Amino acid sequence: MSKKNRFRTIAGIAAIGAVLVGTKYYPELVNTTPSSTTKQVQPKQEQLYQPQEVPSPKDTLSSTNYLPTTNAGKLIQHKYFALSYVEKYEVAEWVAYELTREQLKRNRVPREDNFLPDDKVTTTSADNYDYRGSGYDRGHLVPAADRSFSREAMNETFLLSNITPQERAFNGGIWRELEELVRDWAYKFNTIYIATGPVLSMPMKGEIGNNKVAVPEFFYKVILDIAEPELKGIAFIIPNDISDKPLQEFATSIDAVEKATTIDFFPNLLDEKLEAKLESTFNVQLWKFDPEKYKRRLEQWNKQ
Repeated sequence: MSKKNRFRTIAGIAAIGAVLVGTKYYPELVNTTPSSTTKQVQPKQEQLYQPQEVPSPKDTLSSTNYLPTTNAGKLIQHKYFALSYVEKYEVAEWVAYELTREQLKRNRVPREDNFLPDDKVTTTSADNYDYRGSGYDRGHLVPAADRSFSREAMNETFLLSNITPQERAFNGGIWRELEELVRDWAYKFNTIYIATGPVLSMPMKGEIGNNKVAVPEFFYKVILDIAEPELKGIAFIIPNDISDKPLQEFATSIDAVEKATTIDFFPNLLDEKLEAKLESTFNVQLWKFDPEKYKRRLEQWNKQ
């Protein structure tokens, strides 16, 4: 949806309510999505990818045509992803990157939790002291596992401009499930475009540290597949809290997230007609959800 008015906070709040069915935040709201798009049980599927040695693909941020618009943020381009950093909240309003099957097939480097301030944030980013004793996880926007094909790429994900305060049961629960599914989808569909961030148009849960890092109430993830023969998009808005609900209940259109955030996500990637079609509709049945992951969330991840 190109060339739209970016200042639609009131509509954005309504869009968030429409997808948070039965939550403690908006219990009076109901989901208007047709039942055909909220099927919760899918056949069990095999793990979609097994890392192996393959020739290195072109992984760096070589194109900016899929980047979202910025609101109050400053555009920062790292080698393997881009972000828009909002000094007022000391978090990014979005991160954006391309995830491919080739990247996922490569051997993974081991994770090293080396969180560092982002030197490209000229106003200074949050630091580790902000999170100490806060009770919140340092939650990734670009997951470390999505950039595990090289040490340099993974290290970028530990820059604190890519980190936000997340409830532990959210970060290790429903957010983890969604991140794992996104990697499955990237492998299945070959290439997908992803934008992720906190919903900054809503009131925050609070703030932490000397830098007053905002603690978001909600996070979103936007996913676009533009490979033939089945072009499609889907998005999620999820409360920063523990959840026993299936991910499908938080699925929505890209348009709904644009209204909630006042961000235009793919203004330069597609022609306007195709963009409008892909961003205004979604169908969960075109995206394979894994009932085993959901079961593990309920039985294990939510209890850690």
